[in-house]
Amino acid sequence: MNSIANPWILVFLAGINTCIGNLLLKKSRMVAIDSATDGSLVSLIFSPWFMGGLFFFGVNVIIFTKSLDKLPVSVAYPVLAGLGFALLVVSGNWIFGERLGLSQLMGVGLILIGIIIVSRS
Repeated sequence: MNSIANPWILVFLAGINTCIGNLLLKKSRMVAIDSATDGSLVSLIFSPWFMGGLFFFGVNVIIFTKSLDKLPVSVAYPVLAGLGFALLVVSGNWIFGERLGLSQLMGVGLILIGIIIVSRS
């Protein structure tokens, strides 16, 4: 089996895409607030940051769907969601300086434990 076709690698790649998509959406709002744009729906839709976020979400759907060829959705989706949450907590702190306190670190730890438990089912 080709290693890129491993369904768990696909779920991991989809989780990274989810994280990137959310980071780009956040950036689209930060740019809108910092600039003199009117903040309208039209300016949001045509923001390159927003369009980039939509692109990564689209790629996420394609990659995740391919992982469902071999994995049950009841196992794959919780892993995808948990991985996305964990990556966002860390990257939100690293990229945007968002709070990363003890409760967030404990939550990420619990999510990672949950991912391990669910993925072994």
